[in-house]
Amino acid sequence: MKVILLGELRGKGGEGDIVDVAQGYAENFLFPNKIAQPATPGNIKQLEERRHNIEKREAERIANAEAVKAALDGKSVTVDAKIGEEGQLFGSVTPAQIAEAIQAQLGIEVDRKRVGRGNNIKTSGKHAVEVNLYREITATVNVLVGVTEEEPAADEAPAEAVVEETVEVEAEESAE
Repeated sequence: MKVILLGELRGKGGEGDIVDVAQGYAENFLFPNKIAQPATPGNIKQLEERRHNIEKREAERIANAEAVKAALDGKSVTVDAKIGEEGQLFGSVTPAQIAEAIQAQLGIEVDRKRVGRGNNIKTSGKHAVEVNLYREITATVNVLVGVTEEEPAADEAPAEAVVEETVEVEAEESAE
């Protein structure tokens, strides 16, 4: 069944697109939630009349997403979590917690559903998380769990400590 989308539908298209979907999906989900309307000749004619406004809104959304990407890309946020031995977390850091940290620390509101699709963070350290802003526009945010920018992650030993340990071992060996 052909329908006209009234807003963005992930995986199908954006506002004003004519897409083919299953009839049950259209009648039971898209039409009642006002996400789409049937692609009748009258509705298609109305769509052509509104095409200019739709393109203007689309350009505005893309510009906003690019501005947010410029503000977010490469930035770091810190998330507090209880950490056990060997850097394992008690629980995990969820996308909702990351979205809240971005809001609190960077002042940019991000929908939790668009943060790092995939697995939750379950270890301490620095993790790169993708934030899908609009369609193919994504930004990468560094999430620091249990560490700060300056200090290394739990599994990375600082170079100075390794050098000191080697000197101590060499001194003990030469003393014998």
